[in-house]
Amino acid sequence: MVVDDELIVRESLKGWLEKFGYGVDTAEDALDALEKLEKESYDVLLVDIKMPGMDGLELLKKVKEDQPDVIVVMITAHGSIESAIEAMKAGASDYLMKPFDPENLELLIEKLVQTKKLVEQNKWLRESYEGKSRFQDLIGQSEAMQKLFQLIQDVAPSDTPVLIVGETGTGKELVAKALHALSPRRYAPFVAVNCGAFTETLLESTLFGHEKGAFTGAHHMQKGRLEMADGGTLFLDEVAEISPKMQVDLLRVLEEKKFYRLGNPKPMTVDFRLVSATHRDLEEAVQDRAFRQDFYYRINVIMIVVPPLRERKEDVELLAHHFLGRYNQELNKNIAGISKEALDILTSYDWPGNVRELENVIERAVVIGKKRKITPADLPFQGVSIPRKTMAGSLEKVEKGHISEMLGACGWNIARTASLLGINRTTLYKKIKKYGLKQPAS
Repeated sequence: MVVDDELIVRESLKGWLEKFGYGVDTAEDALDALEKLEKESYDVLLVDIKMPGMDGLELLKKVKEDQPDVIVVMITAHGSIESAIEAMKAGASDYLMKPFDPENLELLIEKLVQTKKLVEQNKWLRESYEGKSRFQDLIGQSEAMQKLFQLIQDVAPSDTPVLIVGETGTGKELVAKALHALSPRRYAPFVAVNCGAFTETLLESTLFGHEKGAFTGAHHMQKGRLEMADGGTLFLDEVAEISPKMQVDLLRVLEEKKFYRLGNPKPMTVDFRLVSATHRDLEEAVQDRAFRQDFYYRINVIMIVVPPLRERKEDVELLAHHFLGRYNQELNKNIAGISKEALDILTSYDWPGNVRELENVIERAVVIGKKRKITPADLPFQGVSIPRKTMAGSLEKVEKGHISEMLGACGWNIARTASLLGINRTTLYKKIKKYGLKQPAS
């Protein structure tokens, strides 16, 4: 962007730079430039020092406070070495003397842009190879996440069954995928099954497969997930939803490494690593006889606990910028960052939906955002957390209370509540019916 109060200077610079292949905006004064900077990101600013109202030096200081990575080149017609020195001290990358030589201008801009590219590449390489904030698809710089990354590395090489526990939206499936990616089975399939999304009969067919004619509607042979996972990893999400009968059947598979496709009396041999996940307290479910003890001990040889986002608040900003980059690319947007006020709100929020909720919030902000940065107005809340009550009693009471709170916070929007809870709408409707939850009268 060229910022100069003289029209002839703006138009001349714009014309030359466009011939060199650059996209160029212009601004007639500092206030006009600041307004455009709110809506758009620029690599280079060419700023006249002498302008009415706010001069170029003051604009330079404001830009550097908010966007320190922007290249700013100062323009002067008076050859004032004092002004040039002051500008360089304030963060200007270089300065130009009027009248301009187009060739010198092209060489200067090309040099500055190449330097910026090298700086960005070095920053990316440093984050990629030296930083410890990213591990497979998991992101976190907190002590809790660093311990999690180390545990995954320690556990991944073995074939020992793993149980991943954590609240909805914490990234349990990402942990399972990381275990697979770092294991000797990495080149074989990773097969995921959401056990809460199926009825008992459908889950049996999904896992074991069936022959043509095995039951009404079985018009062709279908391989099951057990067979598909042969040589790789089978991930059973929401494992607490599996019926006692299915637990017995799976226990036999784990012990014998064999199973029967429905409608076929011939046993099939299978070899996979089992990784399971749940947001429920399985020990309490075992005590309540809602989950088989023998199956629990078989799947829980090693337990990995994924911390909730409220217990690793130092990761919120890192995750928010990660999702911002992702949705800028997916939605073809160019939002440059997140304002300090918006970040304060994000870090003070309690995140009952954990990382999944944060991702949804950032995606929404990118979709509706009109300014250069995400602001508090782009967020669906203003830092008011859903109250987290300490609930005594059974696991069902805790689950009922949590679902009730989430429904209330989402205005009984079933799709959004199910998304934040990490379950499908059918499962949520079942739980609403199970606990007798009623939408309050408006």
